[in-house]
Amino acid sequence: MNNENHRRSFMTPPHDFPAEAFEDAADAVTRLSAIYEANTSFLRDAFARYRRGEAFDHRVRACYPFVRVHTEVNTHIDSRRSYGFVAGPGVFETTITRPDLFSNYYREQLRLLSKNHHVSIEVGVSEQPIPIHFAFAEGIHLEGDLDRERLFAMRDLFDTPDLAELDDRIVNGTYEPAHGEPQPLALFTAPRVDFSLHRLKHYTATSPTHIQNYVLYTNYQFYIDEFVKLGRAMMARTDDADLRNYRSEYTSFVEPGDVVTYNANLGEQDDEGTPPARLPQMPAYHLKRADGSGITMVNIGVGPSNAKTITDHIAVLRPHAWIMLGHCAGLRNTQRLGDYVLAHGYVREDHVLDADLPLWVPIPALAEVQVALERAVAQITQLDGVELKRVMRTGTVASVDNRNWELREHREPVQRLSQSRAVALDMESATIAANGFRFRVPYGTLLCVSDKPLHGELKLPGMADSFYRAQVDQHLQIGVKAMEILRTNGLHKLHSRKLRSFAEVAFQ
Repeated sequence: MNNENHRRSFMTPPHDFPAEAFEDAADAVTRLSAIYEANTSFLRDAFARYRRGEAFDHRVRACYPFVRVHTEVNTHIDSRRSYGFVAGPGVFETTITRPDLFSNYYREQLRLLSKNHHVSIEVGVSEQPIPIHFAFAEGIHLEGDLDRERLFAMRDLFDTPDLAELDDRIVNGTYEPAHGEPQPLALFTAPRVDFSLHRLKHYTATSPTHIQNYVLYTNYQFYIDEFVKLGRAMMARTDDADLRNYRSEYTSFVEPGDVVTYNANLGEQDDEGTPPARLPQMPAYHLKRADGSGITMVNIGVGPSNAKTITDHIAVLRPHAWIMLGHCAGLRNTQRLGDYVLAHGYVREDHVLDADLPLWVPIPALAEVQVALERAVAQITQLDGVELKRVMRTGTVASVDNRNWELREHREPVQRLSQSRAVALDMESATIAANGFRFRVPYGTLLCVSDKPLHGELKLPGMADSFYRAQVDQHLQIGVKAMEILRTNGLHKLHSRKLRSFAEVAFQ
């Protein structure tokens, strides 16, 4: 549809923003921000008028900005980096959303593209409509003030989320552009990102703007309780110079309801937010740094479905690493309750990702994450060498989707576990690792043995209470320390080439 016909069919923003090429990534992001703000403001204003009862003669439409590069020839690329370049000559494009949230990310990705391929960056308005729900960054119950008639009429007037635009074909490697269409530049389109940002607010009861680049997942509230204690303690003023310097690396601690406690070591500032009446499905807590490289912790609850759900959505924020900290069943008689298991392989019997990531795809251990976790265990336990091996075992973790797997006929599951050489079993770790692989997010797993069902040590109330008191605090300290180690390693080391295919999108 040409522009003139488009204007006759739709009420569109007054500013056209013709496509323009930029040599500087910062200038390109500035233009992306201007387009996004103008178009979403137009939609918000139109909806406010509709909600007041104003009649419209045409459908209302505004579209996402796009960014595009043209490459003519293959370019010599620094092979040490796993992103920042396209696979070869051609036209590569993606739609863009929330530059307020992703501006630093976009600048870095576009800077690398321009540097590696010596190309200009084209910015303009795409033909992808912005759903009216996504024009409100933090979400709004659009239908709350509308009667039934105007609620139904709204969908005839405004674009709404379209499932056909929200799939993961690019991530899964199954997307094939039609003849003449550009190749994808990023793993996620703008509607897919917006969908996840809104779901994150729903699931975690915190704004996605608070989520940090290093994410810990757990399947037990005990870990969250310790993380809350840690986060609040980090915000408290101290007169110890070394401790003050360490605490001052973190600016605030955020809890569900966007309850913000600011760091008293950085000056006096009133805390913010109101706790929710009840916790959400997967509450999130954020120990924030000014540059976003702090630590987020999410209680995903029990089961692979939750693990897939939350990682599906956090992945659009392009975190630098995520790690599973939780409990597991120890499968070896030599293990003791409280021992650690560092996963170096996974048996995937969780089944939630079978359609997206075939079981024949290996999920490799990532050296940088493995080393950080082992170093963290050594530092926190103050053990090394042979003594460290007494409390930590590296091996294969099996993840299942049946919490009561022990109640099946005993011989068959035990035989499979033996053949796989598994040393531990849980319900979430393989899902989190597999989705890390699928989304190109560095991943790792450090579990703590809380029961040994094959050897008569079942997870019963008395045993569990004693175990929790003794181990959870130490395990959490290890997870936090591992993230701090990873943060100092440098992203060029952390974003492993193991996670990238031979025909990969340019954006990290």
